[in-house]
Amino acid sequence: MVILFGTHPKYVEHDSGTVHPDSPQRLQAVFKGIELSGIKELVQVFQPTQATVEELSRVHQPSYIEALKRFCLMGGGMLDPDTMATEASWEAALLAAGAGLDAARRIYAGEADAAFLAVRPPGHHAVSDRAMGFCLLNNIAVLSAELVSRGERVLVFDFDAHHGNGTQEIFFESSKVLYVSTHQYPLYPGTGRAREVGKGEGKGYTLNLPFHANTVVASYMEGLDRIAAPVIESFAPTWILLSSGFDAHRQDPLTELGLTSADFGMLTLWIKQLAPTANVVAMLEGGYDLEALETSTASTLAAMAGFQLKLESPSQGRANIEMISALEESRKRALSD
Repeated sequence: MVILFGTHPKYVEHDSGTVHPDSPQRLQAVFKGIELSGIKELVQVFQPTQATVEELSRVHQPSYIEALKRFCLMGGGMLDPDTMATEASWEAALLAAGAGLDAARRIYAGEADAAFLAVRPPGHHAVSDRAMGFCLLNNIAVLSAELVSRGERVLVFDFDAHHGNGTQEIFFESSKVLYVSTHQYPLYPGTGRAREVGKGEGKGYTLNLPFHANTVVASYMEGLDRIAAPVIESFAPTWILLSSGFDAHRQDPLTELGLTSADFGMLTLWIKQLAPTANVVAMLEGGYDLEALETSTASTLAAMAGFQLKLESPSQGRANIEMISALEESRKRALSD
């Protein structure tokens, strides 16, 4: 087995500011995760290539792409209160959006079995016509659109603590991409309620599991088994794309969920077991405690190879059955409306 690990020196040049949570040091922590994973011999590091404007245009409005390029190349600045861009950010963003495309080409060519992509800037908050939440281009949506154009059935499993509003918005009316998200609610960006289930042809193809602060993995697994598993099995994805945000870790400074590093491996193994023949690509999103980022990456990489890494015990606690039942009922009502 070969697992691609994609990253690029240009990602470090994307400067979010000296006190911004999305620091270049995050990539160093992720890279250290290879050493801890226990599967270093299976990991093949590569440098991604850039996405083209045509590839970006499948998910972003051409006017936004041009405006973002011009904004960056003129020196950049604040795109919103949370999101910074500099001149170097444009090239970094193209390389981040291109990482999934490059990895997919290599997997199609038989060079590898899976991929983990350590990219900056992240992507899942970027909507079709604007940047937000540290994100400039929606990296995982760009890859999803490419795979759909090849006739694939794409599952995006987003376990970032912040809801991936951009990915949801882009595919909200599509039956070609199944979007499943576990996240803290209420929390930025304020989307991701259980009753958000898609629209038109996409109704039923968005599945949100919003969890309270301090939720542990037992509730995650209860919700995923009861609500998500039947939908995923029916969809039968041929590609699984992980929006791998590790800010659901209990040490993260921006969030209040209760997962451990081991839990991310558990989630990865769970999704792989539901679709064992699907190709798997993980794309880095959030995660702002450097120690947690390193060990969570290691746990996820090991799980992509089929192993449960014992760096840290799974989070302890009982499943909140009442919360899961309420989420299940809310989704059922939305689907029947």
